[in-house]
Amino acid sequence: MRPSRIKSKLARKKPVLVTSIHFSDPSIFELVSLMGFDGIWLDMEHHAHTLEAANNYIRAARVGASDVITRPAKGEFMRMARMLEAGAKGIMYPRCDSAAEAAEVVRWSKFAPLGERGIDTANPDSPYCSMPLQEYIEAANRETFIIIQLEQPSAVDQVDSIAAVPGVDILMLGPADFSVLSGIPGQVEHPLVSDARKKIAAAARNAGINWGTTCGSRREIEESLELGARFICYGADILSVKQGFEQVRDECSTLGFTFDDPSEKRVAL
Repeated sequence: MRPSRIKSKLARKKPVLVTSIHFSDPSIFELVSLMGFDGIWLDMEHHAHTLEAANNYIRAARVGASDVITRPAKGEFMRMARMLEAGAKGIMYPRCDSAAEAAEVVRWSKFAPLGERGIDTANPDSPYCSMPLQEYIEAANRETFIIIQLEQPSAVDQVDSIAAVPGVDILMLGPADFSVLSGIPGQVEHPLVSDARKKIAAAARNAGINWGTTCGSRREIEESLELGARFICYGADILSVKQGFEQVRDECSTLGFTFDDPSEKRVAL
């Protein structure tokens, strides 16, 4: 079984950098992995990727160094095992409400004695029936990790009990959803978000586990690292493409080229 780059670095108290891929092209996963990013975030909560497509993305990433972290939708416990069997190293579980729900994530993601995940050795994680069963079980439990996302104020209030759940490796603040559910949509620098970040940081430190968050700028990364975060999610392919084309548009606009911007029409309406 392929060892986890992220678990290895976190064990050495090194920060890890994860970037998000939205587009459904395995070549992008291959490219990012070859560039040496610690992890790739494959979001199956909000995007229409099938499990078959996810298998191909994860397969493409294996040519390089990156771990693939998959995010199911809330309550998709059966789906998590299939993501792990495809070779995902991490499960990022969204909208966790309580310690009991976090324990369910562990139950479905880990083999006994840590959990109750079902066994099938004929998939890429084994890989393909090539490992002795006991060796595979031990490696899978050791090399995979669980990220619990806290995105609701009520969940942050329970962060200490969630952090104490055996098998939870990383706590993660979802600042965008947290801001919406707190009645301050998009205000990720609001004191409520800052307080949530500090509560999560303290709970992770007290439980001896790691924590992280998404960041929108270098300054946000620096602030999170100063609070002890080691799991940083930054950047996305869709943003890189958008910003690249914006640069082309801005440069060519000065040369007399014109562009029809639909957003200006919506404002006019």
